Amino acid sequence: VTANIASALAMTGKKVVAIDADIGLRNLDVVMGLENRIVYDLVDVIEGRCRLRQAMIKDKRQPDLYLIPAAQTRDKMAVSPSDMLLVCDELRQEMDYIIIDSPAGIERGFRNAVAPADEVLIVTNPEVSAVRDADRIIGLLEAEEKGPGRLIINRLKPEMVARGDMLSIEDVLDILAVDLIGVIPEDESILISSNRGTPVAMSGTNGSSASQAFRNVAQRLQGETVPFVDLTPKTGLLNRLNSWFSKS
Repeated sequence: VTANIASALAMTGKKVVAIDADIGLRNLDVVMGLENRIVYDLVDVIEGRCRLRQAMIKDKRQPDLYLIPAAQTRDKMAVSPSDMLLVCDELRQEMDYIIIDSPAGIERGFRNAVAPADEVLIVTNPEVSAVRDADRIIGLLEAEEKGPGRLIINRLKPEMVARGDMLSIEDVLDILAVDLIGVIPEDESILISSNRGTPVAMSGTNGSSASQAFRNVAQRLQGETVPFVDLTPKTGLLNRLNSWFSKS
């Protein structure tokens, strides 16, 4: 999700840096296709082995997109919330958006990611256990005076919702009671794009519904009013017609 939101923002002409805050388990570099260009990482910056600019990897496809990778051989205690505040204060001078990829859970990595945040986006799958975890995160954010955050529902399958086998958007919103900023449908193009090291948001206007959904999130982050993608499952004659035309 982080890679796609950062990419979608950069595609609108904003200067964006994505920070992988998952120390010890980095993967944002792989998803963005930048793993072979890493020289320095976030911990190198914090421990003074390089300047911040030296750790920033510039994406060759989107000139306004940068990545600061996580250290792979250190644990989360190598970075503190105050370290993240200092790094982000420096980045604010030249970047329009700083997108921090928080590790799962509520331990040190979560606190590091949240400390410098002006706004928090909570990503959850429409599953009971995931929504319960998201509810706990919202409580922690309010305790930290970071607000309730805004919600992205990820990997929604309209067909399963229609059958009653998956929580609906309304179900999730009723439980969490926070503002919705995006709904990302389950889409095989996300997996294909990740394996290729190209965020699906970069696929342009002719891309998948997931690609469009990420671009819509980027527009909403910039204050635009954008309708949500219609994820109603197609049924009956319309479904058969769409299937027939897709094969023609």
